[in-house]
Amino acid sequence: MEKQNNVTEFVLLGLWENKQTELLLCFLFLLCYLAALMGNITILLTITCTHLIEQPMYYFLCHLSLMDLSFSSVVVPQLIKDLASERKIISFNNCMTQLFTFHLLSSMETLILVSMAFDRYVAIVKPLHYMVIMSRQRCNTLIILDWILAFWHAIALLLLVLSLPFCGPNQINHYMCDVKPLLKLACTIINAAGFILMGSNCPRYVLCS
Repeated sequence: MEKQNNVTEFVLLGLWENKQTELLLCFLFLLCYLAALMGNITILLTITCTHLIEQPMYYFLCHLSLMDLSFSSVVVPQLIKDLASERKIISFNNCMTQLFTFHLLSSMETLILVSMAFDRYVAIVKPLHYMVIMSRQRCNTLIILDWILAFWHAIALLLLVLSLPFCGPNQINHYMCDVKPLLKLACTIINAAGFILMGSNCPRYVLCS
C-alpha cells in the first residue's frame, strides 16, 4: 500500500486546558529555564576557563552541561510559547526535527552519564593506572562513541515515524512531539517495533482509504 500523508501540521493539546493555569505554568517554566541556562553556562565557563578541563571527570561534566543546555532548549522554549498562545501548532517538519533532536540529546545525556560512571569505576578499581587508562584520547573516544550510539537511536525512531502515514486527526495529546503520541495518530497497523514502543495499551488502527 502506498504511503499517504495528509497532515502538514499538528496541534499540541498541551498540559492544561485552563488558560489562567497555562499562563502561570508559562511563568514558572520560564523561570526554571532561565535558572537551567544560568546554571549550565556557569558550569561550562568554570570548567573551560580553568585547569579543571584537564581532568576526565570535569571533561565529561562539561559535555553533560552542554547537552543539558541544548536538551532544555529543544523542548522548553516551544512549551513556553505554546502555553502563552491560543493555538498550539507545530508544522510536520518542525515536529520531526524536535523528535529527532529530543531523542539525540536525551540519549547523549544518558550515555555521558555512563561514561562518567566508567570514569569513577576506573578511579576506584585502578587508581594507580587511572591517568593512563582515562587519557584524553580515551575520553574523546568515549564521547565520539556516545554520539554515534545516540545518533543511531534517534535516527531509528525518526525513520519509524516517517514511514507511517498520517491522514488525520492531527491533535497530539502531549506538550511536544514524541514517538508514542505520534504513533497513536498513525492511520495504519503498527508493526511489532511500534507495539513495543506503545506498550500494552496499543489501540486498534485502521488503514487509510
